[in-house]
Amino acid sequence: MLTSSTSRVLRRTALRYNGRRFASHGEHYNEPSGWLFGEKPLPPGQKRVKEDWENVWYIGMIGGMGFAGLMLYYKPDTSVQSWALKEAKARMEARGEKYQYEPSSSSTTPPPASS
Repeated sequence: MLTSSTSRVLRRTALRYNGRRFASHGEHYNEPSGWLFGEKPLPPGQKRVKEDWENVWYIGMIGGMGFAGLMLYYKPDTSVQSWALKEAKARMEARGEKYQYEPSSSSTTPPPASS
């Protein structure tokens, strides 16, 4: 049975090591300020100064999206339907059949109009 002083010491030790175990380094909480991204609006006539990483981020994101768009535009067609169409054309040509529809020239009269 643990004494009350021993249990207090164990509780304090457990609280101290729990923060280290989860790498939290204590409690951190940024109080909400109500400003967008925590930045206060500048006085009239002043211009916002960009941080060093912002231009790199913009260039990287825009460049990455452009590269992804080009890759998607020029990607090879690997669909099952395209493969099946090519395969069917090749097999029909091997048998000597036509794979495109050509209307016969024997029926040149238009169908009767319904009244």
